[in-house]
Amino acid sequence: MRPTPWLVSVTAVAVVSDSMLLPFYPQFFADRFGLTDPAHVGGYLAMSCLVVMLALPIWALLARRFGTLQLLVGTQLVAGGLSLSCALVTSLPLFWGLSLAMLVAKASYLLVYPYLMHFEPQDRHATLIGMLSVVVHAGGILGAIVGGLVLELWQPARVFQLMAVSDILQVAVCLLLLSRGQVPHAAPATPTSPSANGAILRLGVVMLLFTFSAYLARPFFAQYWALASGQPSATLAGAVFAIPGGVAVALLAFDLLGRRPSGAAIVLPLAIGLTGLLFQASGDIIAILAGRLLFGWALFRVSVRLEVRLFQLSTPVRYASDFSKIHIFQGLGVLIASWGAGRLVDTQGLASPFFVAALGFALCALAYRLLLAGSPANHQAQPTDPVSART
Repeated sequence: MRPTPWLVSVTAVAVVSDSMLLPFYPQFFADRFGLTDPAHVGGYLAMSCLVVMLALPIWALLARRFGTLQLLVGTQLVAGGLSLSCALVTSLPLFWGLSLAMLVAKASYLLVYPYLMHFEPQDRHATLIGMLSVVVHAGGILGAIVGGLVLELWQPARVFQLMAVSDILQVAVCLLLLSRGQVPHAAPATPTSPSANGAILRLGVVMLLFTFSAYLARPFFAQYWALASGQPSATLAGAVFAIPGGVAVALLAFDLLGRRPSGAAIVLPLAIGLTGLLFQASGDIIAILAGRLLFGWALFRVSVRLEVRLFQLSTPVRYASDFSKIHIFQGLGVLIASWGAGRLVDTQGLASPFFVAALGFALCALAYRLLLAGSPANHQAQPTDPVSART
């Protein structure tokens, strides 16, 4: 039994769970606690990003001592219990405390990503990264739709009950793999050069700018769509929010046919993503839909190419460590986006995050050209996979 499909399934379940409330936090706080302040929503999302960002390096250290699967069994059990607690509480401060503790426990599942790389040869890394990117996008589709349905048909507390079910499923998969002895052999320790560390940090800066821009318009997209379209349906808003995920699934299927010439540039995809953001800012329904398509194309291309770059600059023994470093930069991007989105919407309106995100994409392209365009790989060159980077 190969562990890769099972570990990918763990990632998929976790992503769906984490995505259910992402486009609906303003509605959730309004329905559950009577809060309508955008700044409060932005502050909560920023704090959520902060605790995950700080927890992941600690989980990476513990995983090196106890094992990744063993760690996940314990943390996801705790996360499931905290999820059920979040479904019951009616106090806002208590909800903050329990939900943030839940996110700390859930953050450990992110270690599945670098852990998976141990099971695949280097020339398969790009394919695996592309697959995981699609899992993230497709999980976002399903999570947004499920979240919208739950908020329309049931009480908001049901979302956290579903999260608890997903945590139990992850525990079951980890226990199954442990019972079958599916644990990778440790890679031999290798020294890390200062130049390699510097390249990882430069990549982190580019990742920060990209992640900030990609996430800035997410928290209030459902509200923006409802205002622009005149359609209050949360299910429809979730479906439109999830369009980029559908684009990612289609792109991976097309890539696997091997019919496109290879490439590695991210500047052109960022320019297309910038155009998609400006289309969405127009407020016209057709332009918003077209913008979601362009934005989804750019997100998939850029995210896969940057993550391939990470594992080219790293070595197997440092995958988890370097991944946690990069995740700190990504977490900072999400944190700043979450904090800034509420304040932008509060002062400049619902369309303002799209304009700022477009500027962020332009800065990301500039940073990539200045910081990474000539950086060599840290270890032996990896053969180019047909899915790794296409225009």
